[in-house]
Formats: sequence, structure tokens, C-alpha cells
Amino acid sequence: MTLPKFKNIGLESYKPGKSKLMKIKSIIKLSANESALGTSPKAKKEINKRINLYKYPDSKSKNLRFSISKKFKCNFEKIICGAGSDEIIQIICQLFLKSEDEVVVPKFSFLMYRIYSKNVGAKVIYANERNYKISVSEIIKKVSKKTKIVFLANPNNPTGTYLKKNELLNLRKKLRANILLVVDDAYVEYMKNKDYTSGLKLFKNSNNVIVLRTFSKIYGLASLRIGWGYGPKKIVDAMNRIKPPFNVNTVAQLAAIAALNDKSFIKKSYKHNFFWANKLKKILNNFNIVTNEITANFLLLNFNKCKYSANYVQTKLENNGIILRGMQSYKIKNALRLTIGSTTGNNKLIKILNKIFKK
Repeated sequence: MTLPKFKNIGLESYKPGKSKLMKIKSIIKLSANESALGTSPKAKKEINKRINLYKYPDSKSKNLRFSISKKFKCNFEKIICGAGSDEIIQIICQLFLKSEDEVVVPKFSFLMYRIYSKNVGAKVIYANERNYKISVSEIIKKVSKKTKIVFLANPNNPTGTYLKKNELLNLRKKLRANILLVVDDAYVEYMKNKDYTSGLKLFKNSNNVIVLRTFSKIYGLASLRIGWGYGPKKIVDAMNRIKPPFNVNTVAQLAAIAALNDKSFIKKSYKHNFFWANKLKKILNNFNIVTNEITANFLLLNFNKCKYSANYVQTKLENNGIILRGMQSYKIKNALRLTIGSTTGNNKLIKILNKIFKK
């Protein structure tokens, strides 16, 4: 039988972390940077109260965009909502890139930047990091006449490191004005460091920066796939012309509005994350497992100074029903990424680590 011809997709698809283990029913998943405390109670209540499943969602997400603009004091018309920030990345690539264009990303960065860029035929150029931190000078070195976009997350996934306010401003200053800088603020709600400023605050009035935000992390709405972008009105208008007509479902829109307004849940989530991240970091350091400083809701675990390898510890943890994220997809050797989990999950992790290291 003859098949119609289709593109030869010469790239690896995104590989999420494990979520199941053979022969183990009760697992603790600490691999996907999901919310440790689940979903806002206000969001759950809103979902149950107001859903009409037979109606199409608002194609322009007007109420959600209004809530975003009010909370973050930004221009309603410069906001675009998507089925996760992933979809915003995809739309940006579709709008800006063609074959022969180049995109610069940090060597260790969120995989979807490179996947969507390659999917439209662009060439991805990798900028080296220094001690797992994004380097402005290394990015500038990789810029050429063909560069159209620079993607980065701040704090960065999977390394947990971040660029300071002056470093991020310096990067935008050194890039050509016609290069689009995309700053992913996915973990912004966890950041209280004094030398850090969000991309949204820094570039709210910029003509050549798009900022990404998500409801998948501290807001706990990962399964609903809801995110948003903020950028120059002309660019956002063009993005809206090519996005799918009903890309954000009604449940996601209503839950996101409620989650935005649940200040107590966000505060509780931040406190939980800060407490446990610090506690886990100290325990891991006692085992000579080196981690990044506390930034987002995860830690990158480096085993180079540890008596056991990352693979050995990962296998032992999985035998006890605990899943961490392997770093093979990111090409980081001898490392794992640990999501800060619930109190129950974190306590079990500590118990099993003590057992592995016989403490």
C-alpha cells in the first residue's frame, strides 16, 4: 500500500520523566516539577460550579486575559493565552522562523525550545553554560547574521540557576534589535532573590521581547495545559491570527482565573517549597550530592563528588517507589533532577536516601 509522502522529522520528540514503575503501585513522582500542594481549592470549586461542557470556549480568553492584566498591571491587548506555554513557543516559532534561520538556546535548557525550532526547519545553536549557569557572553558568541530568536528560562530548567537583573538587561542590550529575546518566567513565583527581577517586569514595554508564563507550576494546573505570553502588540496580534481558534478550554480558563486570585494558596505553596528545598539541599549535601542554590521548585543533583553514581541512586529510589528525573535527554552526565514534593513524599525520600547511604 502506498502512503502519501510526509516530512522526514529528523528530531527527537520530547520525553517526559517516568510516571510509572513496573510492579510498584504506590509511587512518589518527583520528576516533573509539578505543584507539591496540588491545585488551589478556589480553582477546584470554580471548575465544579461553572462548566458548560457543550459550549465552545472563549477563543480569545478575554476574562482570563483581563484577570492577568489586572493582577500583573500589564496591557490586556499584549497578552496571548495558550494550551500551556509550550503552545506559545510553538506559535512564536511558526511566526518567526523559516529554513536557514538560527535560534540560540543555552546548552542545558527546556527541550521544547529546540524541538519547535527544529520542527519549522531552523538550526539550533547551543551556547555553553558556566557552572550550569546561562552565560550572556557565550550566547553573544553564538549569535550570527542568521540568528532570529534567543530562548531562555530564568530561573533555568533543568539547572535551577538564574541570570541576575543586570545580566538579563545586558543580554538584551548586546543582542541586535531585530533578534527576538524570549524569556520564560515559568518559575517566577518561587523566586525571592533580591538580585532577580522577572522578565515581565523588566521588559513590559519592550518591542523585541516576549515573556512566557505558565499555570502548570505553583498554580497546580498542569493537566489543564494553560499558559500565557506577553509581548509587543503587533507581534501578539500576528500570533493570534495563526493560533488555533479554541486552543484554551473553558475549564482551564476558569480554573486559571480562580488560581490567580487564591493568594493564600500561592503563599502556602511558596513557604512549603522554600522550607523543603532548604531541608533537602542540606541532607543531599551531607551525602556529597551537590545542588544549585534554592530558586525554583526543583533541585539539580550532581553526583560527581558522591560515592554513588546518579544511575545507582536512581535505581535504588525507583525500587522503593520514588521517581526522579534522569538527565539523559538534557545530556547532563551523572545528574538527576528532584522536584520538591509533598511533606509525605519528601519524608519518604529522606528515609530511603538514609537507607541507601546507611545513615
